[in-house]
Amino acid sequence: MSQPETRAKDGNANRRVAMICVGVVAFMTAGAFASAPLYDLFCRVTGFAGTPQRSAAAPGSQGVMPGQLVTVRFNSDTSPDMPWRFQPVQREVKVVPGEETLIFYRATNPTDKPIVGTATFNVVPEKAGPYFDKIACFCFSEQVLQPGESVDMPVSFFVDPQMLKDPKARDVKTITLSYTFFRKPETRVSDRDAGTQPAKAVN
Repeated sequence: MSQPETRAKDGNANRRVAMICVGVVAFMTAGAFASAPLYDLFCRVTGFAGTPQRSAAAPGSQGVMPGQLVTVRFNSDTSPDMPWRFQPVQREVKVVPGEETLIFYRATNPTDKPIVGTATFNVVPEKAGPYFDKIACFCFSEQVLQPGESVDMPVSFFVDPQMLKDPKARDVKTITLSYTFFRKPETRVSDRDAGTQPAKAVN
């Protein structure tokens, strides 16, 4: 076989390998985008990766022994491009499993422009995720802060008393609830665009 024919065959083989590699990368990228919503749904349903659950109402503390309190601590963070000041109004509370508790996070927009934010959340330890239930939360919808505005945003939650019966989770005495606020890409914002979760303006 002549050298030109050998080089031609080698070139064709290289192109086939390159096309296969591009196809694999494209498939993996598409799979990642497609699986992200499914992964998020899976976490919310199962409590996997410390994702809290969502419930309509607290079950009550019937059957919980006196003194079986759980300490819930609150953490806050913002993405690098989010200029808001964001922190919990109280750092921790002691709760009775099964009883609804209401706390607030405070957010301030120190800029001269309206900013839309969305919050992600999780709890640690991860094994407490299936037993940490939210009834209402600012994280369920986008939040809009006007220039210079400060608001107290509510979180209503309970710790499922079933956690006390789970051999893998009943040793949990402290749970940390964390939020991270991300800035939504720039859009036109007006007063009517404010999030649906109630918030208290801070004077």
